[in-house]
Amino acid sequence: MERFQVPTKEEVSANNQAIFSNLEKAIGFVPNLYAYYAKNETALGDYLTLQNRKSTLKAKEKEVINLVVSQFNGCNYCLSAHTQIGKMNGFTEDQILEIRNATASFDGKLDALAKFVRATVENNGRASDTVKEQFFAAGYTEANLIDVVIVIGDKTISNLIHNLADFEIDFPLAQPLQATSV
Repeated sequence: MERFQVPTKEEVSANNQAIFSNLEKAIGFVPNLYAYYAKNETALGDYLTLQNRKSTLKAKEKEVINLVVSQFNGCNYCLSAHTQIGKMNGFTEDQILEIRNATASFDGKLDALAKFVRATVENNGRASDTVKEQFFAAGYTEANLIDVVIVIGDKTISNLIHNLADFEIDFPLAQPLQATSV
């Protein structure tokens, strides 16, 4: 099957064109994932609202979630994008590869988070008591748990969109995990 087509700015609604302009000003381009959302009149704005909501989580914590979920769901687009965003947030390439394996030996709190996220997605929200206890022992709260699940949902939406549509990845490709020594 041929790839689904990513719309150009001229092919989307006036409302989505305005969002494209804002994205171009903010990040320099419109990522294909965001452009694809614009095939729907409200999806791009709705998704960006969800993605940019106020959270109890720090940027690095969100990237741990994004990387673990994208690895679990096999979304090369999101792995590529979040590898770059992870680096912008201070992670090294080796740390990113480790996070994708749902561990973070370099930071105990992020390690508990990565393991919690992986257990949550693997078990459809039924993480073991042990994993939940480690998450809370690392300093996370129930408010954090709610935000973690919201970020898991956010990333799952994008993972599924790309995995279904398979449009071109417009970020440097993430290194395949099996090619690492992690």
